[in-house]
Amino acid sequence: MSMKDFTSRLARSDAVLVQVAATQGSVPREAGAWMAVFADAVAGTIGGGQLEHEAIAQARRRLAGDQAGQGEEALQRYPLGPSLGQCCGGVVQLRYRRVTAADLPSLRQELATPAVPLALFGGGHVGKALVRVLGQLPFAVTWIDSRDEIFPTELPDNVACEHSDPVQAAVAGLAPGSRVLVMSFSHAEDLDVVAACLQRQRAHADLPFIGLIGSQTKWATFRHRLEARGFSAEELAHVTCPIGLAGITGKQPEVIAVSVAAQLLHTLSL
Repeated sequence: MSMKDFTSRLARSDAVLVQVAATQGSVPREAGAWMAVFADAVAGTIGGGQLEHEAIAQARRRLAGDQAGQGEEALQRYPLGPSLGQCCGGVVQLRYRRVTAADLPSLRQELATPAVPLALFGGGHVGKALVRVLGQLPFAVTWIDSRDEIFPTELPDNVACEHSDPVQAAVAGLAPGSRVLVMSFSHAEDLDVVAACLQRQRAHADLPFIGLIGSQTKWATFRHRLEARGFSAEELAHVTCPIGLAGITGKQPEVIAVSVAAQLLHTLSL
């Protein structure tokens, strides 16, 4: 169940919100992770396994009013090894709280996942596959193409479309800290977008990842053309081409999308 589905469901029926309040040692999820337990459905996850099984049962008892003070916030400590038999071996403290439709405005803000800005240039097969993958990840995606008709009508909640002609004009308006992926239908457009990114990087140094789809041969050609435009070897080192994790060789759009998404997630820890 997505965040959108959760809020829609909560508008109709109450739930118990279960959040990881604190952790110690090796645990399945970090502090702040959450799930919402309805009488017949669950949104989110606190890591699965026996801990989640016990937490769902506890939440439903509170939802049914089987415990004194069930409408109040409660904290419960779970030693994963001794009490639940999970090999993680750490300790998790869970917070239980009944939530209703009246809590929706505050919950939307409280539970929102911090999103990293990402600009995706290109609405082709790989771009479409990437949007499907990135729709489940902590990115705020701006999907840009010079062809306005290329975008599908249904999009993940974290994706916004932007028509830009010329396409490289959109680079100036990107959010600081944006990761950039370049994979348009045209090598000429790709080159112009990369050049605009490097120009912005020269001025502001605020694009931590510039990724270009293509082969080593394509990058060798681009590198020579960008050198002719006045970019130094140090500046060109900001461009990653090919993109994706080394060792994943499949060329299907879905395979490339998963590989690139994993690479982007890795940039979040750098």
